[in-house]
Amino acid sequence: MQNHFELFQLPQQFAVDSAQLDRAYREVQNTVHPDKFVQASEAEKRVAMQWATHANEAYQTLKKPLKRATYLCQLQGVDLQTESNTSMPAAFLMQQMEWRETFEDARHANDISALLALENELHDALKSELQQVGSALDAQDYKAATLHIRTCMFLEKFIADIAALEE
Repeated sequence: MQNHFELFQLPQQFAVDSAQLDRAYREVQNTVHPDKFVQASEAEKRVAMQWATHANEAYQTLKKPLKRATYLCQLQGVDLQTESNTSMPAAFLMQQMEWRETFEDARHANDISALLALENELHDALKSELQQVGSALDAQDYKAATLHIRTCMFLEKFIADIAALEE
Protein backbone atom coordinates (compact mmCIF):
# COMPACT_ATOMS: atom_id res chain seq x y z
CA MET A 1 0.00 0.00 0.00
CA GLN A 2 1.02 3.60 -0.55
CA ASN A 3 2.39 5.73 2.23
CA HIS A 4 -0.11 8.13 3.74
CA PHE A 5 1.13 11.18 1.84
CA GLU A 6 1.00 9.35 -1.50
CA LEU A 7 -2.49 8.07 -0.75
CA PHE A 8 -3.77 11.65 -0.46
CA GLN A 9 -1.40 13.06 -3.09
CA LEU A 10 0.23 15.42 -0.59
CA PRO A 11 3.88 16.46 -0.39
CA GLN A 12 5.80 14.39 2.15
CA GLN A 13 6.49 17.19 4.63
CA PHE A 14 5.48 18.29 8.12
CA ALA A 15 3.28 21.22 7.07
CA VAL A 16 -0.03 19.94 5.70
CA ASP A 17 -2.89 21.96 4.24
CA SER A 18 -5.80 20.74 6.39
CA ALA A 19 -8.45 21.64 3.83
CA GLN A 20 -6.53 19.79 1.10
CA LEU A 21 -6.13 16.77 3.40
CA ASP A 22 -9.85 16.76 4.21
CA ARG A 23 -10.76 16.99 0.51
CA ALA A 24 -8.37 14.19 -0.45
CA TYR A 25 -9.66 12.01 2.38
CA ARG A 26 -13.28 12.45 1.26
CA GLU A 27 -12.31 11.61 -2.34
CA VAL A 28 -10.55 8.41 -1.29
CA GLN A 29 -13.42 7.45 1.03
CA ASN A 30 -15.93 8.04 -1.78
CA THR A 31 -13.96 5.66 -3.97
CA VAL A 32 -13.40 2.84 -1.48
CA HIS A 33 -16.33 3.12 0.91
CA PRO A 34 -17.73 -0.38 1.58
CA ASP A 35 -21.27 0.78 0.68
CA LYS A 36 -20.12 1.11 -2.93
CA PHE A 37 -19.21 -2.59 -2.95
CA VAL A 38 -22.49 -4.12 -1.76
CA GLN A 39 -22.93 -6.04 -5.04
CA ALA A 40 -19.22 -6.93 -5.32
CA SER A 41 -17.55 -10.26 -4.68
CA GLU A 42 -16.31 -11.11 -1.19
CA ALA A 43 -12.71 -10.51 -2.31
CA GLU A 44 -13.58 -7.05 -3.69
CA LYS A 45 -15.45 -6.21 -0.48
CA ARG A 46 -12.43 -7.26 1.58
CA VAL A 47 -10.06 -5.13 -0.51
CA ALA A 48 -12.42 -2.14 -0.29
CA MET A 49 -12.59 -2.56 3.49
CA GLN A 50 -8.77 -2.72 3.68
CA TRP A 51 -8.47 0.47 1.63
CA ALA A 52 -11.12 2.25 3.71
CA THR A 53 -9.31 1.21 6.89
CA HIS A 54 -5.97 2.35 5.45
CA ALA A 55 -7.51 5.70 4.45
CA ASN A 56 -8.95 6.22 7.95
CA GLU A 57 -5.63 5.39 9.59
CA ALA A 58 -3.71 7.62 7.16
CA TYR A 59 -6.10 10.51 7.72
CA GLN A 60 -5.89 10.26 11.52
CA THR A 61 -2.09 10.14 11.30
CA LEU A 62 -1.68 13.11 8.98
CA LYS A 63 -4.35 15.21 10.67
CA LYS A 64 -2.54 15.36 14.03
CA PRO A 65 0.84 17.15 13.98
CA LEU A 66 2.56 14.90 16.51
CA LYS A 67 1.39 11.71 14.79
CA ARG A 68 2.40 13.20 11.43
CA ALA A 69 5.89 14.03 12.74
CA THR A 70 6.29 10.54 14.18
CA TYR A 71 5.17 9.05 10.87
CA LEU A 72 7.63 11.19 8.90
CA CYS A 73 10.42 9.87 11.13
CA GLN A 74 9.22 6.30 10.62
CA LEU A 75 9.29 6.79 6.85
CA GLN A 76 12.97 7.73 7.19
CA GLY A 77 13.68 4.70 9.37
CA VAL A 78 14.24 6.87 12.45
CA ASP A 79 13.56 5.15 15.78
CA LEU A 80 12.14 7.67 18.25
CA GLN A 81 13.23 5.45 21.16
CA THR A 82 10.23 6.67 23.16
CA GLU A 83 10.47 3.70 25.52
CA SER A 84 14.22 3.36 25.89
CA ASN A 85 15.53 6.92 25.66
CA THR A 86 14.04 9.32 28.17
CA SER A 87 16.96 11.71 28.25
CA MET A 88 16.02 15.37 27.94
CA PRO A 89 17.95 18.63 28.14
CA ALA A 90 18.55 19.83 31.71
CA ALA A 91 16.59 23.04 31.11
CA PHE A 92 13.51 21.07 30.07
CA LEU A 93 13.85 18.76 33.07
CA MET A 94 13.93 21.80 35.36
CA GLN A 95 10.88 23.24 33.58
CA GLN A 96 9.13 19.88 33.99
CA MET A 97 9.78 19.95 37.73
CA GLU A 98 8.39 23.49 37.99
CA TRP A 99 5.26 22.51 36.08
CA ARG A 100 4.79 19.42 38.27
CA GLU A 101 5.13 21.54 41.42
CA THR A 102 2.60 24.05 40.09
CA PHE A 103 0.28 21.19 39.20
CA GLU A 104 0.54 19.56 42.64
CA ASP A 105 0.09 22.89 44.46
CA ALA A 106 -2.98 23.78 42.38
CA ARG A 107 -4.40 20.28 42.77
CA HIS A 108 -4.02 20.27 46.55
CA ALA A 109 -5.46 23.79 46.82
CA ASN A 110 -8.24 22.86 44.38
CA ASP A 111 -7.26 26.02 42.46
CA ILE A 112 -8.99 25.67 39.10
CA SER A 113 -7.70 29.00 37.75
CA ALA A 114 -4.10 27.93 38.47
CA LEU A 115 -4.74 24.62 36.69
CA LEU A 116 -6.20 26.45 33.68
CA ALA A 117 -3.23 28.84 33.61
CA LEU A 118 -0.85 25.87 33.72
CA GLU A 119 -2.80 24.12 30.98
CA ASN A 120 -2.57 27.25 28.79
CA GLU A 121 1.18 27.47 29.43
CA LEU A 122 1.59 23.82 28.44
CA HIS A 123 -0.46 24.36 25.25
CA ASP A 124 1.81 27.30 24.35
CA ALA A 125 4.90 25.16 25.03
CA LEU A 126 3.44 22.36 22.89
CA LYS A 127 2.73 24.76 20.03
CA SER A 128 6.29 26.06 20.21
CA GLU A 129 7.75 22.54 20.31
CA LEU A 130 5.66 21.50 17.31
CA GLN A 131 7.12 24.44 15.38
CA GLN A 132 10.58 23.18 16.35
CA VAL A 133 9.61 19.69 15.17
CA GLY A 134 8.52 21.10 11.81
CA SER A 135 11.73 23.09 11.39
CA ALA A 136 13.88 20.08 12.29
CA LEU A 137 11.98 17.79 9.92
CA ASP A 138 12.14 20.33 7.09
CA ALA A 139 15.91 20.52 7.63
CA GLN A 140 16.03 16.69 7.74
CA ASP A 141 17.59 16.93 11.21
CA TYR A 142 15.94 13.80 12.58
CA LYS A 143 18.00 13.76 15.77
CA ALA A 144 16.63 17.18 16.77
CA ALA A 145 13.15 16.25 15.56
CA THR A 146 13.22 13.14 17.75
CA LEU A 147 14.05 15.16 20.85
CA HIS A 148 11.28 17.68 20.13
CA ILE A 149 8.78 14.90 19.40
CA ARG A 150 9.54 13.25 22.75
CA THR A 151 9.08 16.65 24.43
CA CYS A 152 5.71 17.03 22.68
CA MET A 153 4.67 13.58 23.87
CA PHE A 154 5.42 14.59 27.46
CA LEU A 155 3.47 17.84 27.04
CA GLU A 156 0.46 16.10 25.50
CA LYS A 157 0.39 13.56 28.32
CA PHE A 158 0.68 16.26 30.96
CA ILE A 159 -2.13 18.26 29.33
CA ALA A 160 -4.27 15.11 29.32
CA ASP A 161 -3.51 14.57 33.03
CA ILE A 162 -4.72 18.08 33.82
CA ALA A 163 -7.83 17.65 31.67
CA ALA A 164 -8.62 14.36 33.44
CA LEU A 165 -8.31 16.09 36.79
CA GLU A 166 -10.58 18.95 35.68
CA GLU A 167 -13.27 16.43 34.73
